[in-house]
Amino acid sequence: MIWFWFGFFGLVALLLFLDLGVLHRKAKEQSLKSAALWTVGWVALGLAFSGIVYLIYENNWMGAHLIGCPPGHADGADAAITYVSAYLLEQALSVDNIFVMSLLFHSFAVPVKYQHRILFWGILGAIVFRILMLGGGAYLAARFDWIFYVFGGYLAWQGVKLLRNGDGDDDEKDRNRALRWLRRIVPVVDGDHGGKFSVIDNGRRALTTVAVCLVVIELTDIVFALDSIPAVLSVSQETFVMVTSNIFAIMGLRSLYFVLAGAMSKFKYLKIALAILLVFIGAKMIGHNYYNMGHLLSLLVIAAIIGAGVVVSMIASRKVSSTDEPA
Repeated sequence: MIWFWFGFFGLVALLLFLDLGVLHRKAKEQSLKSAALWTVGWVALGLAFSGIVYLIYENNWMGAHLIGCPPGHADGADAAITYVSAYLLEQALSVDNIFVMSLLFHSFAVPVKYQHRILFWGILGAIVFRILMLGGGAYLAARFDWIFYVFGGYLAWQGVKLLRNGDGDDDEKDRNRALRWLRRIVPVVDGDHGGKFSVIDNGRRALTTVAVCLVVIELTDIVFALDSIPAVLSVSQETFVMVTSNIFAIMGLRSLYFVLAGAMSKFKYLKIALAILLVFIGAKMIGHNYYNMGHLLSLLVIAAIIGAGVVVSMIASRKVSSTDEPA
């Protein structure tokens, strides 16, 4: 499998280089049409990679074998389904992350033309953190069965918490504490400095508000990873499937942000769907020794919960729009 890892990370490095180094070298505001096209491209690429996963595990290339399948079994279909399930899970949980990013950009008064650069470096850091945390989670899951009960209970609790505290006041307090802590240890200068992360101020190096916003985004992503890592583990403990699905979902987060950030108020029921999804996944992990839900059924349930949240939100938004229209 080592060559698949080299090939995958080579592809990721190439895509990131083309994204920021070639196609988005200049700081400028991204149009909604451009963001939508990029989002479609990233989603298509992420879902298309499931075909590569299928071929790898169906043909047992370089000894590839899906955890949980009997030896000698052609497990390409199961691997592709678990990949898509994990990908959809991460995309759904990213919606809450997008909402927080929007609040952070607003609170730090970051111009739109600099937001893509912040998101690029933020996601690059997120990729590193996710690889480490996914590896650690897979290691624990493979050696300690009781960890599923811990992860399952945590996810169910997070789902209930999201239902009861949908406004995110606790997250806002955490961000403010992180900002105060950062200002105590390093000098920070306000104002527009051309999107730079640091400048010379009064003869010493200081961080700009753009850099501080990036640091807080990285910290909040680590917090969000505490939800997404156990969620992915509920679908599969196969490291290659977990990491590739997670990273492809994260890489498309930048363009998805510019599509959804201005319309988050129209998806008010999506948070309820995410809360139900977390409770479902938590219950699935807790009961993993008593009921083995098939990969396809799990995928259908995940897709149904996310789809219901989107559809109900859109219907409610249209009703509000029609009510607000003058007679």
